[in-house]
Amino acid sequence: KLKSLSDMLKGKQGRFRQNLLGKRVDYSGRSVIVVGPELKLHECGLPKKMALELFKPFVMRELVNKGYTTNIKSAKRMVERSRTEVWDVLDEVIRDHPVLLNRAPTLHRLGIQAFMPVLVEGSAIQIHPLVCAAFNADFDGDQMAVHVPLFSGAIAEAKNLMMSSQNILSAADGHPVVAPTQDVVLGCYWLTAARGEKPSGDAVQKLRTFSNQNEVLLALEAKVVKLQDWIRLHVARKHSADNAGSTDELLITTPGRVVFNQPLPIGKEPLEPHMKLLAFQNAHYDRKLLRTLVAELFRLYGSDVTAIVVNDIKRLGFRYATKAGITVSAMDIPHPDTKWQIIHATEKEVADVERMYRRGVMTDDERYRKVIELWQKAYEEVGSATEAAFDKFSPIWMMMGSGARGNIQQIRQLAGMRGLMADPTGRIIDLPIQANFTEGLTVLEYFISTHGTRKGLADTALRTADSGYLTRRLVDVAQDVIVRVEDCGTTNGIWVRDISPERARNEPIFEKIAGRVAAEDITVGGKVLVAMGASINDDNAREIIAAGVPVKVRSILVCEAREGVCRTCYGRNLATGKIVEIGEAVGVIAAQSIGEPGTQLTMRTFHTGGVAGVDITQGLPRVEELFEARIPKGKAIISEIDGELEIIRQEGSRKVRVTSKEEFEVSYPLDAKMQAAVKNGDDVMEGQEVARDAKGNATRTRHAGKAHVTAKEISVRTLDEEVREYPIPHQVRIRPELDRRDGQKVLIKAGQQITEGSISPQELLHILGKEAVQTFLVDEVQKVYRSQGVDINDKHIEVIVRQMMRKVRVDSAGDTGLLPGEIVSQWEYEEGNARALAEGGEPATAQTVLLGLIKAALNTTSWLSAASFQETTRVLTEAAISGKVDRLRGLKENVIIGKLIPAGTGLDYYKKQREQAARILEEEPIDLETLSV
Repeated sequence: KLKSLSDMLKGKQGRFRQNLLGKRVDYSGRSVIVVGPELKLHECGLPKKMALELFKPFVMRELVNKGYTTNIKSAKRMVERSRTEVWDVLDEVIRDHPVLLNRAPTLHRLGIQAFMPVLVEGSAIQIHPLVCAAFNADFDGDQMAVHVPLFSGAIAEAKNLMMSSQNILSAADGHPVVAPTQDVVLGCYWLTAARGEKPSGDAVQKLRTFSNQNEVLLALEAKVVKLQDWIRLHVARKHSADNAGSTDELLITTPGRVVFNQPLPIGKEPLEPHMKLLAFQNAHYDRKLLRTLVAELFRLYGSDVTAIVVNDIKRLGFRYATKAGITVSAMDIPHPDTKWQIIHATEKEVADVERMYRRGVMTDDERYRKVIELWQKAYEEVGSATEAAFDKFSPIWMMMGSGARGNIQQIRQLAGMRGLMADPTGRIIDLPIQANFTEGLTVLEYFISTHGTRKGLADTALRTADSGYLTRRLVDVAQDVIVRVEDCGTTNGIWVRDISPERARNEPIFEKIAGRVAAEDITVGGKVLVAMGASINDDNAREIIAAGVPVKVRSILVCEAREGVCRTCYGRNLATGKIVEIGEAVGVIAAQSIGEPGTQLTMRTFHTGGVAGVDITQGLPRVEELFEARIPKGKAIISEIDGELEIIRQEGSRKVRVTSKEEFEVSYPLDAKMQAAVKNGDDVMEGQEVARDAKGNATRTRHAGKAHVTAKEISVRTLDEEVREYPIPHQVRIRPELDRRDGQKVLIKAGQQITEGSISPQELLHILGKEAVQTFLVDEVQKVYRSQGVDINDKHIEVIVRQMMRKVRVDSAGDTGLLPGEIVSQWEYEEGNARALAEGGEPATAQTVLLGLIKAALNTTSWLSAASFQETTRVLTEAAISGKVDRLRGLKENVIIGKLIPAGTGLDYYKKQREQAARILEEEPIDLETLSV
């Protein structure tokens, strides 16, 4: 097919995306991955043949340098013949040279990490089992690509920033991404388990007592005690690094827990003296507790110690998962005796419901709901009976209980009943599957179970593409958000209110305040806990939640940095646990954090039941709807004013009336020479005389109302009434808390929903303004992710929302040179107004606009970035006609022209520092003797 000039530029295969933004690279290879259980966290197993090919030029150079051969040509021949000297040289070459491993799809930055290569036999790349979670890799045939960093700067960055042992925490939520999973969890769970209830009273005295941990290990070796027996143990405990005293505690624990504690840095001095030391870990460790332990290790000791300890825990877990001899057999699955009694009883109740339906006592909709309710209850009862029948030390139960594999729903389907299934539309089929997998399904049951499954598989395929496109739009809109300055100097912030320990249990209040910078002094119990401009650490956050005080914190939403954001408004970098560095590409991190879990979100639009229900968009389509600032499907009607709401029903139609009554008072002073012309309580008209002075001059009222006369003044109280009416369509439901009988009134606030459905962000912006919409968008996106059990920190969503709301539409131009209707950035508008006022002119007026991702990405100041995103031909034509200049401030435009990106060490801020250091060295030669210590 012949391509036109514009065809050659646009699309995925066009010049921009195929050749300029991504290029094929040399020094790369790919192979299947297998597990390397003996590797350290920062190592990967590289096949010898592959390593030789990747490092060929380095090996050839070393062969010549070491005198094995005289020229490159014969060195090449030596390499091709794989002489023994070649392997020795290869060992030396790779000793301190990291390689990058990448698994496609690279959904976030942890999809490419650096490892130190270890030469292995065979043709498969070996990777550490604990980095699988970050790559989302498994060993069922996945492949990975290897790249060699060549330039010394690239090698240094790979070692210091990209090494897997430096990337313990996830940038999305700050939780560990390197944490024990599967076999390791199972091994640790079995190791730290205990037989029987914890002894109390007299039983404690009968337990074996040990004076130290070594005694316990010796007793284990001599088989005097078993791993899961209860014992008493003397443990010395130092409370903190700056507290010299230590206490001796007598713990009730198990030998298994003593073994578990051996690799932990108990008693080791933490990074900061005020931190509490890690105590003896006396708990039954499951997946959740292991993750918490890794997070605590990172907080106390940093990434280096954590990487070593996590690796030791991995070894321990594998060892004891093997020693436990945990297997799975169909005989391990108990069957509850009461299952068929529950099912037969439910069948009778369902038959009664069907009979009532046939008699016409209930509608089909009511019958359907009742049948579903009955079978759901039966499923729960059979499930509870199944759980009760399991031995808590049985292999299957341990796998589930530890969080290693499987969940309670799967166990119920194995041992109880499969229950109700959905059809392709998401509607529940009112005929349940009574069998479980152990008994086996009948042909009809099997068909019912496959009926909705295919929809699920088709959904997954679609979801992957949609999620990828969402990520691309997010990256494009936020790619130029880089931390560029220390502090923008704003006094604004966002309030976090309704803080309480109860709310903190169900909502991520802690995450909303920890790591942020205080915008005002935070006082608890009369003393300043966090000063304005200081960072709120984890301990402060816990105290604030316990005290329940509202706090005002800095946020990206209020950042006044002209380009990018400032360190103070961003706060903590979740991947390091420290305040963000200048040069961090926080926009791309935000886009990846939101986009990466996108595939886990559902695609379905759930039917709210009944025929007349409204479809409410959920899952990925809802996130897209919010970020594109579209009018939502099933839009809710919202009140434009504060007031009293009443519902008026007339001849089959309904409307809602909101009445706002506002009282205000205008006062007219009376002096001794003035005389009142009205009495107290009189009704006065607009323009009516209310007082007269000695010369006969009248004081007239500007408003109609009721007069209130005193010796010193006459005040006129006026009631201002505003009425808004909203017709309610037949199929739309009014919110239950507002749905009162005729004549009854309810108080309602501006921006509050009157009907069921989703609020339109554009309407909310018009009614309540910028701050309300920003909060609404952050909260709504979070609702979708949390409903799927995905944790993302608010600040990532705030970055995107800020990018959607950084433009204004000019209403009147004044003397600024702007055009009415033009969309310009906030600072351009403010700068124009400042200039106009300085010259004594008229300032412009404008309104904030909310742009969707695509519009915001195309409205960027960089035409190179916009052209490489979408609508290439249009963007380039407009840029050419208007003679646009690209200042190259973002990442994409610099990649396109082949410059270093202005992020990280490529930022001008660091370049200037390097130049300054070089100048100092040139001016003042350093005396090496004075430097030696």
